[in-house]
Amino acid sequence: MKKLIYFLYTKSAGLYINLLSFIFPIKATQIAYSLFSEPRDGRLTKSNLPTILQDTVSETFHHNEHHFQSYTWKGNSNVILLVHGWESNASRWENILPYLQKSGSTIIAIDAPAHGLSSGKEFNIPQYAEFIHVLFQKYNPKHLIGHSLGAKTCLYYQSVYQDNDLEKMVILGSPSDFNIILNNYINLLSLNSIISKGLEKHYLKSFNLQLENFSGKLFASKIKTKGFIAHDTDDTVVLFEEGKKIASSWKDSIFIKTTGLGHSLHDDALYTKIARFLFETE
Repeated sequence: MKKLIYFLYTKSAGLYINLLSFIFPIKATQIAYSLFSEPRDGRLTKSNLPTILQDTVSETFHHNEHHFQSYTWKGNSNVILLVHGWESNASRWENILPYLQKSGSTIIAIDAPAHGLSSGKEFNIPQYAEFIHVLFQKYNPKHLIGHSLGAKTCLYYQSVYQDNDLEKMVILGSPSDFNIILNNYINLLSLNSIISKGLEKHYLKSFNLQLENFSGKLFASKIKTKGFIAHDTDDTVVLFEEGKKIASSWKDSIFIKTTGLGHSLHDDALYTKIARFLFETE
């Protein structure tokens, strides 16, 4: 029944947007973009924080017209920054924390735009990367770990900002080609060519991005930092081939194939490998 309701909702929304596009194409494109970029899950409230985030030093940063939240588990001078993905929040890192804390490092997790306690209704990677840059300027992390769209944001961040002090990156379940994500959305709602072209123009105008160039594979090709890439063969959210694309262009990286973990990639054996990659000297 839930699947039927979801199917009817998506097709009804798509039909409305398509009909509106013939009369008010700009308005229809704006609605389509809002539905695409606004997460429906992942929000938090200060009065009901997950337990793992309650025992942290929380900090609110103001950047342009937005604010974003960070959570710090204090340790030594080595700083690790954790970047979650779509419809999630900083609490998603609970399972990996013990493996990272064994090193004694200071660990910082961030809430993405429109997630957790951060402001906004829209998630986009360039803005997320700006938030990350604010934390890099203040805390100078040596290690960066991202999951899903948070992982792609890490790739985008390092390819654009080229932080020479960043020593190692861990990329988990990252998509590569943005066109695939956008086309899946267009197909889900059965949107017409007016809307698909309008969305492409929106990204070019708002973010100065050609969609074919908004690629994790392309970002990775510009990164000199050491990389650890993991992707699961049973990932139904981001296909396994996406991880292979990123690994193929990242010269100084290792690629770990897992099976049976799905998109979340929560696994003790994998966390042990990540810790070994980050903290063991070669």
